[in-house]
Amino acid sequence: MKYYLLFILFIVNIGANEVKAQDTIPAGIYPVLGKNDTIRVLATNDGGYMVPWIILNEVFCYGHRTFRSPQDQAAFNRLKYNVLKVMPYAIYAKNRYERLERELAVVSDKKIQKQLVKACDKEIKNMFNTEIKELTITQGQILTKLIDREVGRTTFDIVKQTKGGFAAFSYQLVARVVGHNLKTTYSAAEDRDIESIIVNSGYYQ
Repeated sequence: MKYYLLFILFIVNIGANEVKAQDTIPAGIYPVLGKNDTIRVLATNDGGYMVPWIILNEVFCYGHRTFRSPQDQAAFNRLKYNVLKVMPYAIYAKNRYERLERELAVVSDKKIQKQLVKACDKEIKNMFNTEIKELTITQGQILTKLIDREVGRTTFDIVKQTKGGFAAFSYQLVARVVGHNLKTTYSAAEDRDIESIIVNSGYYQ
């Protein structure tokens, strides 16, 4: 019994010494400040020395692209022009669709939901009648891809969800006549030139 008590006291004594050692961590040594060192920064204790540091903004580095021929460069320049031409419309569609989803999420009345969808449809049609109708077929095809990229759903799926399957089918028939496909999807791997243009455009920095 006596040895058992001595063993317990030994363990307690070791634990107390460890706690005491943790409480007596030596203070860090700070660097000598100059007269112009007036900005407070973060610091890390590195072996007893306080090393100051600051958080830097993320830096993106891109390589300079070279082309095999002037024709390839001209084709890329045309693609870049078309992508930057329709990108604002894709972003608008994303923001407007997300706004519609937020509005529908807090409304349970079917009549009010239809009014919200109708208002959204009216805004899209007004933009179509004033600006989007002037786009070329190529620009329209790129826009369809970018809508899928931004919204995460094809234009066909968006129309089907908001207007119904028949409306989506009708819109698709009209789109196919003029060379579009509302079911077109976007792939960053397959559409790597478009992805490169968007990444370097500064839209998401």
